[in-house]
Amino acid sequence: MNDQSDQNQQAELSVERQIKRRTFISFGIFTAIGTGAFAGWKWLYNSPKEVTTVTGGARVPLRRALNQSELFFRNFFSNKHLVKTYPKSMAATKVRINSMIGIEDEGFSVNTWALKVKNADGSLLSVSLEQIKAMPKTELIFDFKCVEGWDQIQHWAGVRLIDFLDHYKMEENAGNKYIGLETPNGEYYVGLDMESAVHPQTILAYEMNDQPLTNEHGAPLRLIVPVKYGIKNLKRIGTLSFSNTRPRDYWAEQGYDYYSGL
Repeated sequence: MNDQSDQNQQAELSVERQIKRRTFISFGIFTAIGTGAFAGWKWLYNSPKEVTTVTGGARVPLRRALNQSELFFRNFFSNKHLVKTYPKSMAATKVRINSMIGIEDEGFSVNTWALKVKNADGSLLSVSLEQIKAMPKTELIFDFKCVEGWDQIQHWAGVRLIDFLDHYKMEENAGNKYIGLETPNGEYYVGLDMESAVHPQTILAYEMNDQPLTNEHGAPLRLIVPVKYGIKNLKRIGTLSFSNTRPRDYWAEQGYDYYSGL
């Protein structure tokens, strides 16, 4: 009996030692990771800020990483990659309003609005809402995602941007690397890589939930590009332009990722 008792005690001590050893190792690993993470954060925090151009506000190492990520995704991006779509019954009836930047304009009138397209050759095209609505309509019900972390299934309708470019024979414009979009008052603006702009699910939307857009959602025409975060989905498009260099971008100037892809 004593021998059995001694064996049990030794077994218990062995288990206890193993637990203590594993706890010590786990604590050591956690401490090392935490220390390394803090040192990395401190290094990044103390790194110089980038020189402000079309981007600004980010630390130099972070911007370099973001730019490399953009190159990677642009090299492997495929228009065959479609975002998941949903039945109309799943779309939110109350669509979230997240920002009014660029559309808080008391002097704006939908009745006098026209989309201005600045062609690569310098010419200017003016397109009315009626002309846009005359093109084939595309509906899209997808999970709209915000960089703040929320998402919502939403129902939009309009003309595909690729169909718009084809209709007006803008092949030369579409050959550029980027497209720029601005609100009529110029207070909000985004730059978009052309691959995302001509994605088959990117639309110039004039309807939400089968109704014309409301002012707070970008009436009369807004961009819906489901392969990007919401900050790229510009409300109330005033002008479109094309270039082979990055157009200015409101949130990229604040330090956010220029590409903002999903």
